[in-house]
Amino acid sequence: MGIRITGTGLYHPEEVITNEELVESLNAYVEQYNHDNAEKIASGEIEARRGSSADFIEKASGVKRRYVIEKSGVLDPARLRPRLVERSDDELSIQAEWGVIAAKQAMENAGVGAEDIDVVILACSNMQRAYPAVAIEIQTALGIQGYAYDMNVACSAATFGLKQAYDAIKTGARRVLLVNVEITSGHTDYRSRDCHFIFGDVATASIIEDTTTKTGFDIVDTQLFTQFSNNIRNNFGFLNSSELTHRDDKQFRQDGRKVFKEVCPLVAKMITKQLEKNNILPENVKRYWLHQANANMNELILKLVVGKQVAEADPDLVPIILDEFANTSSAGVIIAMHRTADQVNDGEYGVLCSFGAGYSVGSILVQKHIV
Repeated sequence: MGIRITGTGLYHPEEVITNEELVESLNAYVEQYNHDNAEKIASGEIEARRGSSADFIEKASGVKRRYVIEKSGVLDPARLRPRLVERSDDELSIQAEWGVIAAKQAMENAGVGAEDIDVVILACSNMQRAYPAVAIEIQTALGIQGYAYDMNVACSAATFGLKQAYDAIKTGARRVLLVNVEITSGHTDYRSRDCHFIFGDVATASIIEDTTTKTGFDIVDTQLFTQFSNNIRNNFGFLNSSELTHRDDKQFRQDGRKVFKEVCPLVAKMITKQLEKNNILPENVKRYWLHQANANMNELILKLVVGKQVAEADPDLVPIILDEFANTSSAGVIIAMHRTADQVNDGEYGVLCSFGAGYSVGSILVQKHIV
């Protein structure tokens, strides 16, 4: 049995927001907020909000721009969120629409049709609705039989989804379509200096199948880990309307310093143990497709895994796409693989490793086979 990733797909919206545009919007909001609340700020009742700069954003994260579903609303200091039109129940949802586009590309790249797929999994952080499952909507739009379901393990959802796909094939499924659609701009707090720049919108898809006759990446080993932490949190949910809540607590928030300090060594240790288990030297891995949250995090993780000297000599070991896409949550590792899979030769290894809220960490060891 060769359970293999044989095709990937990528879709992103056309609209782009640069750091400079985002900062101009934030600073205009901050100036107005601090002016309107000058007395409360002076008395210490509330804290003044802080502006930012494009240089700070790039230095802190490596992000230079991001794709978004709708930019005018995000950049409007009086709104700071996308302007979207609600669709009727009879229309394809936005998330399903994007998922179908990415899925069709992955299916074409893998050389499979709807009749060849048994399972559809939508794995992502940002679900458009509670139910019915968007995965079933995607399944129906593509004309796929079998079953489909949504799953959420925050930014680790793609690697956890790959594990579910692997297990489904081991128990009888022929092929699995894994979809990661992240419309993050709906949950981002664009009023916050610390997180307004982090995320972007995108969709990816992957085909996983049992084959030895197609070029792709064999799934050699899977490792999953979770440990509860409040350092990354989003409290948006259906109970909000029944609670005395306010908006500030219902969007993405994190303690970035704690996340950096705690997650980097955790991820490095997990990858190192996985490679040791499979008798593979870290320097013999051609590409480490790490979660695209922060370039500095990925640089540190690489140094902890392969050593400072190797990491500095070959920074391409960890492809970075967040300069263009920003943090796309679960989709980041798939984008990185999609963009650089051709850099891995026959027989060479790669690692897809994502990490995020939970804490959750998923690491998938793969080996390329060219047929």
